[in-house]
Amino acid sequence: MTTVPDRRSERLAGLGAERARFRELIGKVGSGEHTSTGLSRAEARDAMDLMLTGQADPAQIGAFLIAHRIRRPSPIELTGMLDSYRAHGPVLTSPGQRPLCFGVPYDGRSRTAPLLPLLALLLAAAGVPVVLHGGDPMPVKYGITMAELFAALGIEWRGLSLAAIQGTLDRHGLALTHQPDHFPQAEGLVAIRDAIGKRPPVASLELLWTPHRGAHLLVSGFVHPPTENRAWQALAEAGEDDLLTVKGLEGSTDLPTSRAAITARVREGQIERILLHPRDHGITGAEPPWLGLDPWRTQALEALQGEGPLAEALHWNLGAYLWFAGGFATLAAALNQARALLAARSGERLRRELGA
Repeated sequence: MTTVPDRRSERLAGLGAERARFRELIGKVGSGEHTSTGLSRAEARDAMDLMLTGQADPAQIGAFLIAHRIRRPSPIELTGMLDSYRAHGPVLTSPGQRPLCFGVPYDGRSRTAPLLPLLALLLAAAGVPVVLHGGDPMPVKYGITMAELFAALGIEWRGLSLAAIQGTLDRHGLALTHQPDHFPQAEGLVAIRDAIGKRPPVASLELLWTPHRGAHLLVSGFVHPPTENRAWQALAEAGEDDLLTVKGLEGSTDLPTSRAAITARVREGQIERILLHPRDHGITGAEPPWLGLDPWRTQALEALQGEGPLAEALHWNLGAYLWFAGGFATLAAALNQARALLAARSGERLRRELGA
């Protein structure tokens, strides 16, 4: 009797165990609206593990990422992916300190002048540690990056060992991990992200992940309310018990000066919506536009001394984040301290120390 070959089984065997497994996960996220089941937390971690370790085929990874973008990741899927990032990514610690850890879009800024590098310098100078993470120019936007902005100020994070970054955090209260140097597994996905031409769910993940381990305030930017809601749920499942979500400029954590700042503080599962009105504190300026790296450097150096077109926005952001960090009873008091820090050129002194 002739046996009819099971061609499907033969084909799956030819893929190898890992690629066959990833094929199953693609099927779960890539099915139609009525048949897609989504992934469990463990399955989402498994998918991210297979992508980060290169055990999935590039074509499979592209298919997964674009299908997942179209369907939108569920909060529990983001938690599973976050589990994988925590397992494979770099780790920084700050025993006895509670830093602010910022999650901002890796594909950078292109319309408004960024403030976070200046804010980070001033917060660190005020004794509030800051942990950042970023990469090289990233699809699909290819905007200016955190590393490029710091380099324009004379502070180079690229090409340093993780031990050197940890040392800077220990000594100065400031750190930035650079994906090509410190998270090469994630960097391996960049070419695929470019090929699909859309922000994949990994872009959302980068807003929720931090290399810091231990107590901290995680600050995550968002654009659309559903994104904020998914972040709350995903991070609650991941055990993040102190979170600030910010509807900032271009998805960043930079607070606007031309409108109310929409934020929310999530502590131990309790959500408090916080609206900050800059006009109530005499701040009325428009958002400074992005004019290029050289003009930004000039403006940034002026702002660190309390002068120039970025000064008002930097004062507003510094006061707000000093208040969020818990050192002041009122926002007005924090803004007064922010003005004093700018007048004392505290951020400029730290910039010179880090750039030496």
